[in-house]
Amino acid sequence: MSPTKTTAAAADAAGPPDKARPADRSGTVRKGLTLLELLANYPHGATAGQIVADSGYAFSTCYRLLTTLVDSGFAEYDPATKQYRLGLLVFQMGQKVATARGYSGVALPVLRKLTEATGESSLLAVLDGDRFLTVHTVDGPNHRITTDPGDRGELHTSSLGRALLAFSPQETRDELVASIDLGQRTDRSLADREDLRRILEETRERGWASQDQEHDDGMCAVAVPVMAPGGTLVAALALAAPVYRCNLAGLEENLPLLNDAAAQLASQLPQRP
Repeated sequence: MSPTKTTAAAADAAGPPDKARPADRSGTVRKGLTLLELLANYPHGATAGQIVADSGYAFSTCYRLLTTLVDSGFAEYDPATKQYRLGLLVFQMGQKVATARGYSGVALPVLRKLTEATGESSLLAVLDGDRFLTVHTVDGPNHRITTDPGDRGELHTSSLGRALLAFSPQETRDELVASIDLGQRTDRSLADREDLRRILEETRERGWASQDQEHDDGMCAVAVPVMAPGGTLVAALALAAPVYRCNLAGLEENLPLLNDAAAQLASQLPQRP
């Protein structure tokens, strides 16, 4: 038996915890957290065998914990590569902490510059399952937007969601369009799948998405995709404004600046494989 397996077997065969920690199940919790830390060392993914070797735990233990992490959203599994990686839930939680502590993300300088140039709020989001996940926001000087980093929102009613849908791989786009809940957020919210397909096709043709009081009453927005050099969708970037001070046509005038900011982000943001 190899040293790794011996160590893992010994750990798994260990007796109950000290009485100083009654009913302590943190041994399992600690192992799960250890796997999360190890996955952080493999941003592009690691096989179960790599995690077993690095952790020293038995394969059965690693497999059980990895399955739990995937089921709970803390990790993702790619059956094509048989690799695990950290899930967006970890990122979402980190963003909440980062916002509370005032940390600046890599993208914030770009968003701040965009807001200064346009006078409107800027938002950056990524696709997270059947929702968009807000990554960063910068409020305009005259208003506050209604989403915060870490918040998730509907794809069909938002400019961010429509940009993410329109420029996702076709298989992903088709699956989401056919399955997402088309619940209405306002009286103007889109509620028909064929209309959504038409809007997404228009979005792909013109290169940007919009919404006019469909996601939040009194708010309009335009969004563009952030595309990696190879053409892979990375994120979506939007400008949003209350309609009492800037209508949709006014926001569209800022599309050149929005596209310039998206190109800058594309060169700076880390890419998911």
